[in-house]
Amino acid sequence: MEKEAIGRLEEKIAYRFQDDRLLRQALTHSSYANELKINKYGDYERLEFLGDAVLEFVSSDFLYRQREETAEGDLTKLRASMVCEPALAYCAREFALEQYILLGKGEEATGGRKRDSIVSDVMEALIGAIYLDGGIEEASAFIHRFILSDLENKQLFYDAKTILQELVQQGNEGALHYELVREEGPAHDKIFEVEAYVGEQKVGQGVGHSKKAAQQQAAYQALLARREG
Repeated sequence: MEKEAIGRLEEKIAYRFQDDRLLRQALTHSSYANELKINKYGDYERLEFLGDAVLEFVSSDFLYRQREETAEGDLTKLRASMVCEPALAYCAREFALEQYILLGKGEEATGGRKRDSIVSDVMEALIGAIYLDGGIEEASAFIHRFILSDLENKQLFYDAKTILQELVQQGNEGALHYELVREEGPAHDKIFEVEAYVGEQKVGQGVGHSKKAAQQQAAYQALLARREG
């Protein structure tokens, strides 16, 4: 990876590495490491393991302090929704992390750069790299900046389908359902467009690389429309 690209990413995340080899490792998928015959510690998997633990600790500490009246079971559910695969990928795309991932040609060809599982793994690896390079304070600052910020709107997005379903049921407004209106692209990089309906009324529309992601986006748009209304 060119130094210019590393510099751009460091600027986006507001952290400059003392040892940029850690950043390179955090961005390296095993498919890329295998193609270039990099040693087995050259990909992000070990850093992901560490970053996952740091993220769980920091998010647990945050919720414990911020939600004093919330029971343990509810705290666990809330934390799980905040650090799940789609949530981390969503946060990572806020600073275009997927553009910097080093992928092998095969993984690239099958749409790996857009896959939530890979993007979220790299996000955790990045946390692990920052922790090793700058300590828990820097890792915590990164997590607060990109994962624990604007939680109200993020939570609305993460739980959009569930929240919309509950609101519709409470209001006896009719059945909530989703209709697939467009599907295009090659098998490894499909685009789905979905519309959300309550009864016969269209309430939202969403686009994503899976039907589930498109439904989530449609539900989120429906919730935003309700807020504005």
